Amino acid sequence: MRWLLSSVLLLSAITAAAQLSTPTSTGTVSASSDSASDDLPDSPGATASNQEDVVAVAEASFRQTGDGVKPCNAFRALKVVYYNPNRLDAVPKPCSNLVYPYQNFIGTNIVIPLTWQEKGYLALNNLADPANFGTIVGISAISVAADSHSAYGPGLKGFGKSVGISYVQDISSEFFRGFTFPILFHQDPRYFRMPNAPLTKRIVYSVSRTVISRHDDGSTMPNYSVLLDYPLEAVLSNQYVPGVHTDLSSTITRIATGYALDPVNNLIDEFLPDVASHIHVRIIFVQRILNNIASGSSGVTSQ
Repeated sequence: MRWLLSSVLLLSAITAAAQLSTPTSTGTVSASSDSASDDLPDSPGATASNQEDVVAVAEASFRQTGDGVKPCNAFRALKVVYYNPNRLDAVPKPCSNLVYPYQNFIGTNIVIPLTWQEKGYLALNNLADPANFGTIVGISAISVAADSHSAYGPGLKGFGKSVGISYVQDISSEFFRGFTFPILFHQDPRYFRMPNAPLTKRIVYSVSRTVISRHDDGSTMPNYSVLLDYPLEAVLSNQYVPGVHTDLSSTITRIATGYALDPVNNLIDEFLPDVASHIHVRIIFVQRILNNIASGSSGVTSQ
């Protein structure tokens, strides 16, 4: 019931706010990011104003012709969102900017920041990802089958409880890490890859994204979403996750474990598309296991 209520509240907040205020165009262009560049995609380029004019002209043309990207909304965000960056001639699918931050204008990839409504749509998309939910179900089944004496209990009842608790944690994390904190601190919650940089630079960059993030205007800022989310989730887990040790030492250990494992998620996001047949393929199963270890859910407890 908690996870259902949380989902309804998140969806209602996004939908209601979208009705009260219409987002301003697609957002101001924040930064120039040439796909062939090895520079970190964190500082605004000198041609930002010119690119903004290009975006304005393109949007005006789309409105006149009826072509172009269909607007993203909560319903479309709940579907599977896919974008193929190799098909520059194709009109992007709705909500494609949620999973692929770069937009191509006159041969240059630029970044259009998310509106606060779109940050909510991204959180909804992550929650509705079939692979994400399937992974929760799979890990819960394995955990309960491997240890029928865990705090979740045996059989279908224990399995259902494990799935419910894990999904509640997922909802809580997306609400704060993917929606609330990015809005409060004007932070872009998306991960920006560096596919053309040297290997060492990409590794250092990926690891640094745990503490460094991107402001909506393209400038560098602390990654408040990650830095604040792990302590908050650890405290919340103490209130309802079965089998988790709630003393101060155990809570601090889980927070530290979360920080230590977080760079692995970034490394997966950075390098997996290089070997995957499609850009949208992700090793969600591995990421979910790491997240469970950090949070102490699905039968995995950190003392």
